[in-house]
Amino acid sequence: MQIGMTIPFMEPGWTRRSMRQWAETIDNGPWASLAMGERITFVNPEFMTSLAACAAWTERVELISTVSVLTMHNPVLLAKQFATIDVISHGRLTLGVGTGGRREDYESIGADWGNHRIAKLQENAQIMRRVWRGDETVLPSALRIVEPLPVQDGGPQILAGAIGPKSIAAAARYADGLSGFSMLVSLDDIRQSFDNFRAAWADAGRAGKPRLIASFWYGIEQQGKQQMMRHLERYMNFMPPAIAQQLVPHAGFNGSVQDLKDFLGEIKNLGADDVILVPTSTDIGEIAQLANALY
Repeated sequence: MQIGMTIPFMEPGWTRRSMRQWAETIDNGPWASLAMGERITFVNPEFMTSLAACAAWTERVELISTVSVLTMHNPVLLAKQFATIDVISHGRLTLGVGTGGRREDYESIGADWGNHRIAKLQENAQIMRRVWRGDETVLPSALRIVEPLPVQDGGPQILAGAIGPKSIAAAARYADGLSGFSMLVSLDDIRQSFDNFRAAWADAGRAGKPRLIASFWYGIEQQGKQQMMRHLERYMNFMPPAIAQQLVPHAGFNGSVQDLKDFLGEIKNLGADDVILVPTSTDIGEIAQLANALY
């Protein structure tokens, strides 16, 4: 099982220097992947620009979006942008995709909230694959092939940020695997999501096996618990306050480094291909200490 690290872009105060330091530290460390997610009406740097910068600043790690809100954007333009990032990174890009859950993000950029649908997500993923194959998809343009083509043959791997039965069933038809996230960090939830995806994959008649990723917020020791709660109080501002107040004390993983190491071992036993850790602090020293303890 591979372990990846998220850049905590959902914390405020980022500069070019701190962004590059995080990207290079992850790339130079033992981490298998560098991840980041997308929000619009929040403090985080813009997702696509940040992903491209990290592609240029790194040489080794896989770049994973967790997740790109695919239904909020034009899929042909997205395909061209992601193909460009795949070229910049020389084939290190993997796409986690989803519909997102924040209406204000859609409306703030003029996107149609009516596109917040599983069927639209599947349609857009299929359009991107056609673009990456070099199909003639843009009509009635004189030049019908949208380039550059990705370095990866057929384009980057697509993983679905799917949760419910309908989204998992659809994802098994169009995606290469699951980009899972456990808000309450429950082994039972992770096991169930993996089992449901495997079953949907078999029902869809897919060959081979899907890639299964679990991810979650974490905080180490009591100080980490406090920083994680501060982070989540800010991050969950899109939820009704009463719901956010109920979730914050229970969300994420808290414990010692050894507790985290043991928990990762249990996730590995569930058949996870990857775990992506999501820090809740911009203290880069924390991931260096974690790397020394986990490896």
